[in-house]
This record gives sequence, C-alpha cells and structure tokens, in this order.
Amino acid sequence: MQNKRGINRRHFMQLVALAGSATVIRPFPAYAGQVLGKATSEQIAGLAQTQIDTITISIFDLLKIGPGPSSSHIIGPMKAANNFIETIRTLDKEKVAHAQSIEVRLFGSLSATGKGHGTNRAVLGGLLGQKPETCSAEFIDGLLKNPNKVYSTPINETVIKMTDKDIVFDKVKNDYPFSNTLIMRLLSNNEVLFEREYYSIGGGFIQWKGWVKPECGKPIYPYGNMTQLKALMRKNNVNLTEVMMANEKAITGLAEGEINQRIDQILEAMEDSVERGLNTEGVLPGPIGLHRHASVFKSRSHKSVHVEDQLFVDLITHAFAAAEENAAGHRIVTAPTGGSAGVLPSVAYVMKHKHKLSKQAMRNGLLAAACIGFLAKYGASIAGAEVGCQGEIGVASSMAAAMLACAHGYPIQIIENAAVTAMEHHLGLTCDPVGGYVQIPCIERCTMGAVKAYNAFLIATMEIPSHHLVSFDVVIRTMSETGEDMSSKYKETSKGGLALHMVTC
Repeated sequence: MQNKRGINRRHFMQLVALAGSATVIRPFPAYAGQVLGKATSEQIAGLAQTQIDTITISIFDLLKIGPGPSSSHIIGPMKAANNFIETIRTLDKEKVAHAQSIEVRLFGSLSATGKGHGTNRAVLGGLLGQKPETCSAEFIDGLLKNPNKVYSTPINETVIKMTDKDIVFDKVKNDYPFSNTLIMRLLSNNEVLFEREYYSIGGGFIQWKGWVKPECGKPIYPYGNMTQLKALMRKNNVNLTEVMMANEKAITGLAEGEINQRIDQILEAMEDSVERGLNTEGVLPGPIGLHRHASVFKSRSHKSVHVEDQLFVDLITHAFAAAEENAAGHRIVTAPTGGSAGVLPSVAYVMKHKHKLSKQAMRNGLLAAACIGFLAKYGASIAGAEVGCQGEIGVASSMAAAMLACAHGYPIQIIENAAVTAMEHHLGLTCDPVGGYVQIPCIERCTMGAVKAYNAFLIATMEIPSHHLVSFDVVIRTMSETGEDMSSKYKETSKGGLALHMVTC
C-alpha cells in the first residue's frame, strides 16, 4: 500500500521500527559510551537514504506571532485573503476596472466552525490589506460588529465594496485536496474575472491551486525524518542545535545574530502572552460564557497548594493564561498552532523563571522544539482539521518535551525519547471545539499538554535510553494514519464529541 508520499507503507514501518533500535548516542554524563541497538551500519545507511521530502521551512514560518484563536482559521485565511487582494492588483487594469464585488466561499471546518473562530473577520481583514504579524486584535474585534456595514478596498482605480454577506459558509464535506479550502472570486455581476482556490493547511501555512513551492536556500544538513537527522548528526559529529542553526542560516540567508534576535522575540511574545493572561480577568468572547481561570489560579496557588505540587500548578496556570489570550483573539505565537498556543509558552515560562536557564539554553530549546514541529508537519499534519487535536496539542506537547531536554543539555536520543513519549499519549485525540470556539476543551487541553510534556521529559531523562523501543518516526506515522482513520466529525467541525453534547446558548 502506498502512502501519500509514494512510499510503501509496510516497508516504511519496517524501516522506522529498525530506526528505533539503531541509534548511537553521543557521550553525555550518565550515558557516556553507551551504544544503543543492534542494526548494522549498512542497514542504518540504507534507512537514512529513504526517500522523504527534505525539510526546507524556517522556524519563523512555523512559530508565527499573530492574533488568535486559531492559526488555521485566522492566520491562514487572513494570509490567503491578503494574497488574493495583492494578486488582483497586479491584473490587467482594464479587466479589473469592470470588477464590482469579491466573493469568498469557505469549506471544511472553516465553514463548520468559522463563525466561532472569527474566520469571516479574518478574511475581511486580509481583503482590507491586513497581515497577521502586524494586525492588532483590536482591529479584528472591530470588524463586523455591524453585519450590514459596507467596507471598501481599492483595486487600482476601482473601489470594491464588501459586506459580511460576501463571505459564504459553504460545504463542510468536500473533495478539495485539503479540508480547509477557500475559493475567492473577483466578480463583475455574475462573470468571474479572476478566481483562486486557497488551502489553509494548518499552523497558518497556506497554499493554492497551482502553487509552486518558493525558492529558498538549501539546508546544509538535509533531512526529512528523525532517522535521517540522527544519521547526519553522527556522520558530521554535530549536535541538534548546530544542525538547526546551520540550516536556518542557509534557508533564510540570515546571520546567526539576527536569527537569535528573532528567536528572542518569539520567546518574549510567548512570555508576554502568559503575563497578559495572568493579569486579565473576566469572561471570554462568545456565547459559552467561559470565565478566565489564570488570574484566579495565580492568586490562589500560593495559599492552598502543597509545595511539592507548585511546579505543576505553575505549568497549569501559565498554560491557562496563554491559551485564554489566544481564545480572546489576542497576540500569541503559533506553537505549532493557535489552538495549542498555551503549551510551549507555559513550559518556556517555567524554564526561564523556575529553572533559571540562560538565554542561550532557551534558544537551544526552541530550536529543538521547531525541529519536532517540522518533523510532525512533514510526516503527518499539525492541523486539527486534518488529523484531530493530536496534531495540535499532541505535537505542541512533543515539541515542549524536546525543548526541555535540549535546553538542559541532553543529547539527541533523550530529546527524541521525550518527544515520543509526549506524542504517544496524545494519539487519537479528537478536535471537538464547543460551539466552534477555541475554548472548551481547547484551553484545558493546553494545560494537559504542558504537564504531559514535563512528565515525558522526566521519563526520558530517568529511563535507560536503550530500553525505549518506539522511535519518533513510528509515532508520527501512527499519528498520520490515526488521523486518516478518524471521522470528520472529530476534526474541528464541531459535529461530534463535546461539541455535540454541550449546550452553548
């Protein structure tokens, strides 16, 4: 049976199972000199050459700063709408001069839960020229308060008028290449002057029909899965941080100092989302009437919590804080998505303020987290609409576990084991947001993802590495196949699970 990348699935599973037992780790304190596995060098070499796409995205593509509550429902559609408006401004002026309106049709979970997420506002914002990285939550909040308001956007000398009615929530089930599809049309009466089919593929990434992958620098260390990554690390005697930094420099063309500066900005944005959440009270937007918890937990934790429980209470409280900011549509970091934006910031906050890690250790940790996010995105998906919440909270937890291990100086085998354990215990997790809002169960799931990440880190650092039998490639392939088997009603459509049984009126 061939998978979507054209690889024989049974052969692939045999290979990745072998990979789990074929690793040799670099010396590190208690593990110095231990050799893991029984595979021959020829088997390892063959495995490393398995044909899988080389990862060529930047960490700044994966970890984006922008408004919540969902990267696939807000950041992706806003980017698509902005791309559409910029594209039609380059069309023949005489053709555009006849334009009278723009129609946008939303499919998949963009249709099913788009109103709860605010996708229509995000699309309108993009058509008005807004970009996620610079658009304020206040601007989006101000859109469509009056559903009959007419908005204007200039197309050369022509001004197009738009209202909320121009954004249509279409079929949930569809035959497009990706579930979350947007069809945008420039119209003159009923004549289509220009049309583009967009896909919001998770994490704020977009593609469109006929899309060609943009040219970028070639990575110094090309890899497409964990097995290949570890093989090149052994061959070149480099650690994970060195691989990630070298590739980032090659792909983006940026100097190491500028990359570090941007990493610091991401970490600062994560910290800011936690601190804003800790200091904000009230009820979140929407009909659910969900009260914020973070500020309450902050005030109560030091009064009623046992000292030995404090670390986990901090993780829970910080995850609530960042996730609640995301639910409010405020500025967050997609890590890897908006719905999972409470996990990494919570763990990073503990690393900085409880573990007292250095700035460089924090950077190293974030590079490791990005690596795990890359592997999950390329090997499966990070979109709830594609694979359920295992691709959002599950991947975020896996990233956070790897971040902890790397920041504390552990080698690649421990980093991988931590990521695997966190991911394993999210397999099969459905995406069933109540009312289409990224609130129940999304916010609490962020807290569980943070706690599981910490537990996975502890397990990985205490176990004998050679006794860990599951590889990261195996767990990601399992996540992908589980997502394929999962009913669409559990993929961010709010047609099943808690979304079906919770009353939001």
